[in-house]
Amino acid sequence: MDIQAIQGRSDLLYQMRAWFRSNGYLEVSTPVLSTDLIPEPTIANFATQYVSEFLGSRELYLVPSPEIHMKKVIAALGRSIYQFSPCFRNSEQVSSYHNPEFTMLEYYTVEADEQQSIAITEELFARTALPGCPQHILPPFRRMTVAEACKTYAGFDLDCTQSTAKLRKEALRLGLTLPDEPESWESTFNRIFLNFVEPTLPQDRPLVLDEYPQQIVCLAKKTPGRPYRQRWELYAGGIELANCYNEELDPTIIRTYYHQQQAILASERGQSQAVIPDADPSFADIFGPAYPRCSGVALGFDRLLMLQLGRSALGGVILFPLSDMLSAGNEM
Repeated sequence: MDIQAIQGRSDLLYQMRAWFRSNGYLEVSTPVLSTDLIPEPTIANFATQYVSEFLGSRELYLVPSPEIHMKKVIAALGRSIYQFSPCFRNSEQVSSYHNPEFTMLEYYTVEADEQQSIAITEELFARTALPGCPQHILPPFRRMTVAEACKTYAGFDLDCTQSTAKLRKEALRLGLTLPDEPESWESTFNRIFLNFVEPTLPQDRPLVLDEYPQQIVCLAKKTPGRPYRQRWELYAGGIELANCYNEELDPTIIRTYYHQQQAILASERGQSQAVIPDADPSFADIFGPAYPRCSGVALGFDRLLMLQLGRSALGGVILFPLSDMLSAGNEM
């Protein structure tokens, strides 16, 4: 076993918990096993069967994020909260940077927006870094909008390619092969981003990639008067490390989001072996007038530890990764 990684995990957890406590955050522990999830067609889920002599049986789900339960805690307490949560995502690659089970650090800051969360995350990194952490993992963060990145690394103006036809034209100019049947704006954008933008992002220090296109639907607020959402992602060492929203709190918008995403999932039912999780239509009801404005950050803790230790893969950083267990099983 990798003793340095085990010790590093223990030390980083200790330092981060101390930082959150000193800054007024309450640590919470929410369920890993849930009766329902936020509907997200881009995430594949794990399901299991609960069996009870008295209650019968029903399908339950391993959470891909603690978000659904943490937002209920905020509704009840109105406080800034955080937790280190085991999370599970099916159909994930088993690779240097991916494992179907991982640790998520998720923190919500009340009365803050996504821009304030950048400074909060910079201070968290600066105050809790392990000794010997490489300099390119430490603040100050570099900042760039998605539109700036598209212009710099793919040579097109995102503001002027808001239609599917115009974005498709840019993808073909870049030499990408597209399906004959027109795909969604988001699918074409992801092809461009993953092939031309993400691999060429600067790595000299952590990068906040800000203002994601509004066509990438999520529970982040839209930017008034502009085709973007109040959302950023953090990259470090060329790896996606964190995702942040200025959280959408309008019950009507959240309810519409649920209905739309459930319809997408329902259309996929029977077409594959994918798990279609239940969704609670009353979830939007928690976002009443008293719900505090807040910004949430979801950070891959294992990846951060890997980078701080100067490693290039999660092997050893995650104890008993699935790749190791599968290899051991094949040897029997």
